[in-house]
Parts: sequence; C-alpha cells; structure tokens
Amino acid sequence: MKTCLLITAAALLIAFGTASADKDDHGQRLRAAVASGQIVPLKSLLDRIEADYVGQVLEVELDDDDDQLIYEIDFLTPAGAKIEFEFDATNGRLLKSKGHGLEAARRQ
Repeated sequence: MKTCLLITAAALLIAFGTASADKDDHGQRLRAAVASGQIVPLKSLLDRIEADYVGQVLEVELDDDDDQLIYEIDFLTPAGAKIEFEFDATNGRLLKSKGHGLEAARRQ
C-alpha cells in the first residue's frame, strides 16, 4: 500500500512538472513572438478599445486557438455590463465583439 502511494505521488509530480515546463515553454514562445513583431502589442489594442468605448479592462488572455493567436479581452462598462472582444493577435483585426451594452458603451 505504501509503495502504491509513493508510485502515485511520483507519477503526479512528474505529470505536473511536465505540464509546468510545457506552460513555461509556451509562454517563452509567445514573449518571443511579441518581441520579434509577429504579434501585435497588447497596448495598441487596449488603446483602441479605450478610445472607442467607455469602461475598463477586466481580463486579457492570449490564446492559441487552432494555430491562430487570439487576444481575448473582457471589458466592463459603467453600467456593469461585460463586453468581450477578440482580436487576431498577428494583425490586430477585430474578429468579434459581443455583450449586452456594447452600443451603449460606445463613445460618441
């Protein structure tokens, strides 16, 4: 029984260590892509959103969806509505914007 627990614990440590190393490697690749200009700087997209909409950024993710890098940006309007924006990270093109209060949050 003790041997079984030790083997299970060792297997978990190896699995989590590998996942952590893969995540670190993925992060390094993304940072390198930003530094080399392969990915649009996040600041430029945030500036565009803040120029067009009233509110504040809640969360940003850079996802690798089917070999396409996508910035997913969650935005909170003054009315408390959540808006989601998706941008192609390689060229900055807006792919999708959705959420209640999208038009109401648009700057005039």
